[in-house]
Amino acid sequence: MTFKDELKTAVFLCLLFTLTGCVGIGPHTVARDRFDYTSAISDSWKSQMLINMVKIRYGDTPTFLDVASVINQYSIESQLDLRLTWADPVTGAVTNSQTAGGAARYIDRPTITYSPLTGEKFARSFMTPIPPGAILSLIQADYPVDLVLRLSVHSVNGIRNRYGGAARARPADPEFQPLIERLRKLQAAGVIGLRVQKTNGKEATFMTFRGRLDKAAEEDRLAVQKLLGLDPAAPEFSVAYASIAKNNQELAILSRSILEIIIDIASYIDVPDVHVEEKRVNRTEVDAPAGSSFPALIRIHSSPQKPADAFVAVPYHGYWFWIDDRDLPSKSMFSFLMFIFTLVETGGKEGAPIVTIPAG
Repeated sequence: MTFKDELKTAVFLCLLFTLTGCVGIGPHTVARDRFDYTSAISDSWKSQMLINMVKIRYGDTPTFLDVASVINQYSIESQLDLRLTWADPVTGAVTNSQTAGGAARYIDRPTITYSPLTGEKFARSFMTPIPPGAILSLIQADYPVDLVLRLSVHSVNGIRNRYGGAARARPADPEFQPLIERLRKLQAAGVIGLRVQKTNGKEATFMTFRGRLDKAAEEDRLAVQKLLGLDPAAPEFSVAYASIAKNNQELAILSRSILEIIIDIASYIDVPDVHVEEKRVNRTEVDAPAGSSFPALIRIHSSPQKPADAFVAVPYHGYWFWIDDRDLPSKSMFSFLMFIFTLVETGGKEGAPIVTIPAG
């Protein structure tokens, strides 16, 4: 290669590295990173929820870890080394040498911050009952009223729901199923309404039965009001967090906390017989009474082998616990549980990050 050829090559390399350094890589990574991190965080959140449900069922200690932040750093570094020598015009000595070199480096350095849920934050996130107004808002948003009430309330005007917690397990009162079945019909007819009123900075929530009712809806409305002990002539009913209503114009909802919901859902887990025989866990009880049309809220299976087609699967004590990806009702229930989690306040003044791990 002649001097001119090497000089051209060196200039080409210089331009190449210069152009590479000028092209921004940040904008091109947004779509990819957003999708990848969203998928990873979503999958880990599902796995964390399921493993903690299993731990609670086994009397183990649940641990929740929030992904507080994800910061990704990218950099491209380039270096060019070009050296040229030629004949000395004074001495006339013929010395001709050329050297050219280059180097490039690409760095992808994500930093993920984890924050354990403990103390006040745990109490606020998991032990605070869901506000009754939020429950009615879910019903107003067309989430099935029977599903919402079965999952999120202990009782409505003293009519108790089923609960699967080992310490105070109980079946539902006989009136609970007829109540939510009637409410489901009224919801389908568009009769159940919600009104929020602010007075002196405080919000008051009211439930109403709106619109003109046909004969069937009127019958369901009267049956619901009779079951709940409500005044059939009242146009609306105030909503309160309580076990028993103070009068016949109040709807008393004793709602559950996220922790209580998880405990109840965990009672449906199909645990291995060998673990029951070893007294590691109590046997799964099917509480559906004779004539009940209530299916199990969720189906969580167990098997010694990892399932091939699972919506979410976690290992524990030598077994895999999982939800079948073809079981749409169970998938929907699990996703609904994750959504309800967001209804409870988790914010607040936080200190410095607890754990920061540079990944990669």
